Amino acid sequence: MVKPSQILWPSRYEPEKCPVRVRNELEMASAPETVWAWLVRAQLWPTWYPNSANIRFLSGQPPDLALDTRFRWKTFGVTIESKVLEFVPHGRIAWDAHATGLEAYHAWLIQRTDRGCYVLMEETQRGWLARLGRALRPNRMEQMHQIWLERLRDKASSGLPPSL
Repeated sequence: MVKPSQILWPSRYEPEKCPVRVRNELEMASAPETVWAWLVRAQLWPTWYPNSANIRFLSGQPPDLALDTRFRWKTFGVTIESKVLEFVPHGRIAWDAHATGLEAYHAWLIQRTDRGCYVLMEETQRGWLARLGRALRPNRMEQMHQIWLERLRDKASSGLPPSL
């Protein structure tokens, strides 16, 4: 299985430097390539992940995320700007997130298994908004990220995403 140390944390977002850290993981009975296709097709997230909305590419070629893609979106009621900082097809993707009072790093790792793949999602956050969110609703991010993984699993089990 994937070990937490396999996430390539930028120094600023290393877990020991951030007050908020969440980790979710799930085994999926789909090929990594299919899971990946749904994950990078960010413009479809709002159709299956209820905590995402208004995804707009600021740079890069829609509909799929790629290295250096910049996008604006809404999650947890906050409009954020993100940039894809790591991109290894079918294996790993990570982006940062910036909003007033919030800086975050969100990483995904996908590892092939005998039954499909194992998916790890981990995020660190810093800033006053991150601390406030953790204080007011301490488990909300873990719960929503688990839904994201479960819905990703469900979508991948149906095959590849549609073209946009």
